[in-house]
Amino acid sequence: MVNLFKLKQEMCEIGRRIYQRGFAAANDGNISYRLNDKEVLCTPTQICKGFMKPDDLCIVDMDGNQLAGDRKATSEIRLHLAIMKARPDVRAVVHCHPPHATAFGVAREPVPQCILPEVEIFLGNVPIAPYRTPGTQEFAETVLPFVDKTNIIILANHGTVSYDADLERAYWWTEVLDAYCRILLLARSLGRVTYFTEPEERALLQLKQKLGFKDPRLELENCELCANDVFRESWRESKVAPVAFPPPLYRSSSSCNLVSSNPQYSGTSGANGSPAGGQTQAQTTPGGTGTISPQQLEELIQTITDRVMALLESRVS
Repeated sequence: MVNLFKLKQEMCEIGRRIYQRGFAAANDGNISYRLNDKEVLCTPTQICKGFMKPDDLCIVDMDGNQLAGDRKATSEIRLHLAIMKARPDVRAVVHCHPPHATAFGVAREPVPQCILPEVEIFLGNVPIAPYRTPGTQEFAETVLPFVDKTNIIILANHGTVSYDADLERAYWWTEVLDAYCRILLLARSLGRVTYFTEPEERALLQLKQKLGFKDPRLELENCELCANDVFRESWRESKVAPVAFPPPLYRSSSSCNLVSSNPQYSGTSGANGSPAGGQTQAQTTPGGTGTISPQQLEELIQTITDRVMALLESRVS
């Protein structure tokens, strides 16, 4: 039997962690837990998640109608319910605005793969859902194409939503993702990002299988291990394109199965984010209508920078 008061205490604790880590400013974010087939415990609207008390929490039904609680339930409960309806195994949902992960959603930059072991095993490919007005049913439905292939989604120009069978694990995925995104931004600021070689990545996928975690890459044909192929078809609608982190392309097999490997590729990207060793790769433009090489991208950025600086200098003078 569910201990309601204990669950309320745990939800308040998760709220404190979210607030203390800077994942939710002021009254940002919301948390929910499915009590049974008909009732969902959730945080109220207009409250700081770092200072909630058990009596502040609400209960709604699976259609979002409030059943209990003195405060009004979160306006974004539709997002939580959409995930729970699509994934019967999910009981807990955490939505907040972790700054480093949210930055990828603002930039519409896919989170690169094949860099950290823990991320490969616990998260895998992280999609970016298209932007819609928060709180609407249309917003809630943006996650549905991705919800069965991952336990965390970046919401474009908004934040993240993570989910699992319990509150602790649902929160974990947000913390893992934001820590990873922070590492990526720090490494990129140093000048380069080093990717796993193909054999190294395949070894991690084998370990992932042994630990009982699924990875959608293993079910794809014509798949690149490290190129975010699982959710690539959604990029046009979400306006997503790899600019800061162009992925390594191995092209040693027609699928992401665990048979073949190519040890010749170093997997290191140079100072401009392009693969080392003189290898180049095409990069899709945000509109999806053409390609641009890393060198062309750097030249374009430099041209824009020069023009902006010239304009500023003319205004100062």
